[in-house]
Amino acid sequence: PVNWAVEKGITNGTAPDKFSPNEKCTRAQILTFLWRAAGSPTVTNPFPYADVYESDYFYMAAQWAKKNGMVEHYALYPNKSCNRMMSVYYIWCAAGKPACSASLKFTDLNKPEHENYKEAIAWAVEQGITNGTSETTFSPGSTCTRGQIVTFLWRAAQKGLI
Repeated sequence: PVNWAVEKGITNGTAPDKFSPNEKCTRAQILTFLWRAAGSPTVTNPFPYADVYESDYFYMAAQWAKKNGMVEHYALYPNKSCNRMMSVYYIWCAAGKPACSASLKFTDLNKPEHENYKEAIAWAVEQGITNGTSETTFSPGSTCTRGQIVTFLWRAAQKGLI
């Protein structure tokens, strides 16, 4: 997955000779990875964020994410860690929010804030992008590493989903 991401220009690592797979993946990073996987499209009529500036490396990725319904707020919180729930939601949005009727077996998706993400999680599991962290848990709030995110993206790309 890392070699694929570098070859496709999705990421170029944290240094010329490092990818840092065990470092946390931020929201700005995953959205930039997805934007690059989509061909780095230009977005006209940029949306004003409270915490995203034209000089940020992820500026156009943030604009693309907003246009594609991935971000619904006026702030992106770009340096906040991306968790498992958000990562599959972003990938699901990038794939066009395909319908999924699979049922979830995870007992830790029972909070009201999980409701809007269940279809994305079910889709990601059904497509083999990710599994649970156990037979009965998904661990929606667990922080994803850069290595995990690139693996999710690679799996989605192998199936032509992104």
